Amino acid sequence: RTSSISRLEMLCRQSWLKQSQKVLQSNLIRAKIGWGRYERADNHSKEVRSKNMSHIRSTNSKPEEIVRKYLFSKGFRYRKNLRNLPGCPDIVLPKYHTVIFVNGCFWHKHNCGRFVWPSSNVEYWVPKINRNVERDVENHKKLIDMGWKVLIVWECELKKNVREKRLEKLCDEIRN
Repeated sequence: RTSSISRLEMLCRQSWLKQSQKVLQSNLIRAKIGWGRYERADNHSKEVRSKNMSHIRSTNSKPEEIVRKYLFSKGFRYRKNLRNLPGCPDIVLPKYHTVIFVNGCFWHKHNCGRFVWPSSNVEYWVPKINRNVERDVENHKKLIDMGWKVLIVWECELKKNVREKRLEKLCDEIRN
């Protein structure tokens, strides 16, 4: 019995050591990215990361819901994700001839602290994100040429400490 307990203790200690070494390595391995910032190496396996990424929705995201609920509570009526407009805007207010894009800071390369270039698979991510930005500019120009007012709400502007102020400003932008 004592030998089985000591084996169990030994296995637990070895497991704990391996875990702590992995944590130390992930904290020490850092990839330098633009503007002197550093990013930790990815601590998920490819399978876990793939599963996480597959759950990211393109429509009806939490930031979109926040904006839509606020606008509805203030009396605005809208349509969602109109496919016949360039860029398939998240919110369309026909009465005000206004479209709203609710953009994620990572996917649309917002110049804020939430956007960090990925350190792995750079050959894939840099062209993808840059193409997203180019496509956004093209779609905004097309919408403006069609006579629409284009507004953008960034994901970072919907954090609790700044949300109310940004949404009030959005209502003013829509009305004016």
